[in-house]
Amino acid sequence: MRGHRFIRLTYDKDQDTFRYLFLVAPSAVLALLATHKYTPLEVLWTFSIFLEAVAILPQLVLLQRTNNIDNLTGNYVFLLGTYRGLYIVNWIYRYLTEKHYRQWVVWVCGVVQTALYGDFFYYYYRAWSNNERLALPS
Repeated sequence: MRGHRFIRLTYDKDQDTFRYLFLVAPSAVLALLATHKYTPLEVLWTFSIFLEAVAILPQLVLLQRTNNIDNLTGNYVFLLGTYRGLYIVNWIYRYLTEKHYRQWVVWVCGVVQTALYGDFFYYYYRAWSNNERLALPS
């Protein structure tokens, strides 16, 4: 996005200071500790699950810092969180209908990821119901 000639004009380097290493490093360590099998693909898959659970944090922090959330961005983050929430419904259904369906790492990470959206959902709904511009508290 930084390379696109129009979109790159909206990038604010001063506000985008989240240290992604604080997400990548713990995800890598957890992937090594909590993987099902110690094969390269399994460790990488586990790493991706852990990282996906917290990948929205830089976006949420940036939205909170700038306090300038346009409709497209607000709707995108809301729908992304809703999509992740629907995964939980799918897991419940599969747990009830499939014998031996257990994926603890995926379940815990999915619940953590959906919980991270909780605060955003609250302010999104409040802005929508009061017909106001979406703003996150700083």
